[in-house]
Amino acid sequence: MAARIIDGKAIAARIREEVAREVAAMPSPPGLATVLVGEDPASEVYVRMKREDSAQVGIESIHHEFGAEVSEGELAALLRSLDAEDRVHGILLQLPLPKHLDQDALISLIDPTKDVDGLTPLSAGLLTQGQAGAICPCTPAGVMELLREGEVELDGARAVVIGRSILVGKPLAALLLAADATVTHCHSHTHDLAEVCRQADVLIAAAGSPGLVTAEMVRPGAVVIDVGSNRGESGLVGDVDFDAVREVAGAITPVPGGVGPMTRAMLLVNTLSAARRLVAAA
Repeated sequence: MAARIIDGKAIAARIREEVAREVAAMPSPPGLATVLVGEDPASEVYVRMKREDSAQVGIESIHHEFGAEVSEGELAALLRSLDAEDRVHGILLQLPLPKHLDQDALISLIDPTKDVDGLTPLSAGLLTQGQAGAICPCTPAGVMELLREGEVELDGARAVVIGRSILVGKPLAALLLAADATVTHCHSHTHDLAEVCRQADVLIAAAGSPGLVTAEMVRPGAVVIDVGSNRGESGLVGDVDFDAVREVAGAITPVPGGVGPMTRAMLLVNTLSAARRLVAAA
């Protein structure tokens, strides 16, 4: 029997409806500042969709765009001004940045209370330590919501995460540990990757490698979450060989329509949460 599909589109739609209701009840709308640098087509699409999502739920979109030649000083000045702007409750610096810009240094300039991507050192540290107030990166938060909605039992489960980026892999491993899963973290240097994956009750692929996970790497009945988003000749594909793995897994997320919509929905949740904390602290 083919695996059950965990539908990210439907779950994300419910989340957007909840955020819209809560935003409508606020005295003034939250503000989300998006910063786009360069002319990367994928980044342009992502930012456009995030701005459209914001408008749909009543969050004010405050957009800034620079050419690829922008200096680090110019970008740093903008981030500092957004930190100080009262109507801005969340700041999203779209990654990746052009190579001449120091990504880590620029991220660290974002006020942690407005870090709706959860990438500043303080946000990452709070998340790793399981501290209250940590803002979780949107994609890992979306994955955890998919697992909850899919009624996946994580307590004691063997979870394998492929990928160790600061955007997905590292924070996701921390969230799974906090949910009492037993986590194995894999990456490009992992020996016997297929054998490690076959032990997983929950297998999450976030390596950015099309078709990396094959049916032979999946334990029958396992839950497979595909975070990959790779553009090829046939369109958008994930890190999982979907058609083959679906015949083995117990549940699986599609690409597109799985994790992607959840990432965008959780950005709205993070922006709403940041706005509430900032208003309460004012």
